Amino acid sequence: MLMRAIVVYESMFGNTHLIAEAIGDGMREMIEADVVSIHRVSTDMLKSASLLVVGGPTHMHGMSHASTRKSAGNELSKPDTDLTLDPEAAGDGVREWLESLEPLTVHAAAFDTRIDASALISGRASKGISKHLRQLGCDIVSEPESFLVTKATRLEPDEAARAHAWGRALANKAIISTTP
Repeated sequence: MLMRAIVVYESMFGNTHLIAEAIGDGMREMIEADVVSIHRVSTDMLKSASLLVVGGPTHMHGMSHASTRKSAGNELSKPDTDLTLDPEAAGDGVREWLESLEPLTVHAAAFDTRIDASALISGRASKGISKHLRQLGCDIVSEPESFLVTKATRLEPDEAARAHAWGRALANKAIISTTP
């Protein structure tokens, strides 16, 4: 059986997008993998996947809402900001996308990006994503994972490399779980 993964992400300033790409690169060392924004993923892509990995930024202790995405977008109007909006940032977020899905029977995992602080302070979008995936019928193959950003909204050093390694480990888990 051909093992195929899809990494689906929501990103405001590009950090979650970069992490999604790194996860996909790690997976591609072992299986086929596509990385796609929640705005571009199709039902056919989901149906062809053996492993679904979903991620988004942590806003206000969890997954983004329309109001938190608007607030994040307001950061762009602050003086001296060097932030840019991810090309795929407009529209609904991962929460709305997950709520629109039909039941899925696929291996799955969740990730987020969040400020480099205790999860008790920052929250973790990945926990909510994982819960939604489980409710959809997915077989969760890994604990939710967080990748850290600075207070200036930049990835912490080595997070992309850690995401790459996590993607490879997820692909390995998916292969093992489908081997008779």
